[in-house]
Amino acid sequence: MSYPVEPEFESPFQVMDPARQTVSAVFNAPHSGRIYPKAFLATARLDPFSLRRSEDTHVDALFGSVVGLGAPLLRANFPRAYLDVNREPYELDPRMFEGRLPPFANTRSLRVAGGLGTVPRIVGDGQEIYREKLAVSEALRRIEWLYKPYHRTLRQLISRTMRQFGSVLLVDCHSMPSVGASREEPLRADFVLGDRYGTSCASCVTQRVEHELRECGYRVVRNKPYAGGFITEHYGEPNAGRHALQIETNRALYMNERTLERSADFEKVAADLALVFTKVLASLPDDLAPRAIAAE
Repeated sequence: MSYPVEPEFESPFQVMDPARQTVSAVFNAPHSGRIYPKAFLATARLDPFSLRRSEDTHVDALFGSVVGLGAPLLRANFPRAYLDVNREPYELDPRMFEGRLPPFANTRSLRVAGGLGTVPRIVGDGQEIYREKLAVSEALRRIEWLYKPYHRTLRQLISRTMRQFGSVLLVDCHSMPSVGASREEPLRADFVLGDRYGTSCASCVTQRVEHELRECGYRVVRNKPYAGGFITEHYGEPNAGRHALQIETNRALYMNERTLERSADFEKVAADLALVFTKVLASLPDDLAPRAIAAE
């Protein structure tokens, strides 16, 4: 397996935009990036393959059909192990850095405590990323260089959609290991839909996505163990016409979790998701109408 390595990113992220946006939805794949800067690899105690354990590998391709359905898809090219845009801008662990963090940094969140802040301390399976402490200036550079432009672009896509359609559904696309970290946790469902327990997205939209996935034969649960991260919470404001839904896809459905290669079922899952969102997006004008939401 090859690992793309570049000293800097020509394009830190990319908007896959339809020739004409025809639906009131924006899709986002913030953890699918797999370009690892040489300077980052030089500071890591882990090999490139181990660093990839934090990726939502292939998720951008898995949901890529939505562009043909008339929705833009924003995807990161930088890896989650390098910078996580599904966090507050300054969720930083002071144990990771030489020097004092700025006073506005959030150093006490549960995500920071777990090692998964804006600049992560660990990869997805709990291994420490860095050999030595980083300079505070390096964390701030990544935030200014990558985090802020990424969210500025996402806000622009959401605002454009709001202007054109009057409302927007943001679908935040992720993947999850097939087995939880705890032995007590059962085998995970095929999909977990996170709407912050009904606060980030109209329930009729969540229900429709769940129904269409079940119609394709998938096992679907809501909000456990993933209710939605910073992006879902920050951008989901149903009373203002902005709805955000996180989708976690079980990696065992479409890839070999050991090698990270696509499995023989990848095309089927991608085709099923295309079918699901063909129906979901066609229903958005009715589902996101103020009268429909008020009737919930």
